[in-house]
Amino acid sequence: MLSKPAKYILVSLTAALIIYFIYDSFSLPSVDDLNGDFKEVAFYRNENNTGPIVRIYAVTVNDTLWEEMEAYGNFMPHTKYGTTRVYFFLNSQPAPSQVVPEQPNFDAQYNGNTLARYEKDAMGQISFVRHPFSR
Repeated sequence: MLSKPAKYILVSLTAALIIYFIYDSFSLPSVDDLNGDFKEVAFYRNENNTGPIVRIYAVTVNDTLWEEMEAYGNFMPHTKYGTTRVYFFLNSQPAPSQVVPEQPNFDAQYNGNTLARYEKDAMGQISFVRHPFSR
């Protein structure tokens, strides 16, 4: 049996740990912490829950912040054996309002406005390509 001071210490430590865990959970970095004023303008996710999940995003940004764009892509959800693809566009230029699963994932008129493409494939390999349609 624990003495009264030992019980108070145990309760205090437990409360401190709970407070720390709550603080730690709410202080995790997120997309909102990135510079660039990212705005998702189009999104596609296939409805096939028995096979690979495909997610495609069109996102506008206020500047060519390459490292921030890659960090944004890393924050996007990804499913094992699925694919996550993010296309970045300047917010001062036209961007697609709809993306589709077939390649190319949006109307060709937006190819010249595409700043970068982030992709995480089925094996978790990350690809970040600047100006993917200028080749």
